Order: sequence, then C-alpha cells, then structure tokens
Amino acid sequence: MTAGAESRFPTTKLCCTGADKRLSLWKMITRREVALRLDIPLEMAARHGIPSRLSEGQLAKLEAEPPAWLVQSRANRTGKKPVWVQLTCTICGYTEAVRPKKWWPQFTYISCSNHGFDELPEPAAGFGRIECDGIGSQFIGITDEAPSQGEPA
Repeated sequence: MTAGAESRFPTTKLCCTGADKRLSLWKMITRREVALRLDIPLEMAARHGIPSRLSEGQLAKLEAEPPAWLVQSRANRTGKKPVWVQLTCTICGYTEAVRPKKWWPQFTYISCSNHGFDELPEPAAGFGRIECDGIGSQFIGITDEAPSQGEPA
C-alpha cells in the first residue's frame, strides 16, 4: 500500500479517544430526532446550533437546562397546531413523524403509496373517497366524505 493510499483511508475509528469517552455513532441521535423529542421544528434546531449528532447525555442536559430560545419557543406555543404528527399506515403499520401541513384535511385513512386502495375498507354508503398524494415521504391520505348538497348523488 502506498503512503498516499494510507492517508486517504485512515484506519482510526470514528470515535473519541480514551476508553471512558468513546461514543460510537449508533449511540448518537440525529438533529431530526432531537427536534422531535424537543417538539421543535427541524429548522429551529439547525438555526440555534444543535449539531447534526448528539449523545443522549447532551440531549438530557439540553432538556434539563433549556436555553432561552427553547424556553421562549415553548412559552409561545398556543397548542392549536402540533409541531410534529405521527403518520401510521392503516394497512401495514409503517410509521413516520412529519411536520403537518396547513392544507391537510382530517384523513379517514393513511396508507403507504405502494398499497392499493382496494386494500382499505370500502367507504360508507353514500360517501365518496378523496385521495391526496404526497403526505409525508410515502403516504397517501384518504378522506371519506358525504357529497355536498349541490352535488348529485
């Protein structure tokens, strides 16, 4: 092996030095997970300098001693709109946490885009079905609605 190849592919481990301080990457949590746990938008976490990966201990310290911006964010929350929602496929149970959109209606069912609509229960008698693509990373939102007064049945 040449000296140039050695420097391009280091053999050192991706952790801190010292047996007491070793943190492997699988024990670290991502900025997105931190935002979920703190119930703040991902953009806010990045804007306020939350690193791309944190240890559980660092997150616990952040929760125990919140900085002023986090205290203010929690104080400003009205509770009308959640910061994160949990989407779960009605068919297979796959789950994903996402930021809700203002235009989302109240969905009757949520399914992964790879499932067929025939895998869901039929709409109630007299109800129509509306499908909405692009919910989360791979979901379709289904809303069963009664026809409005002006529409023929």
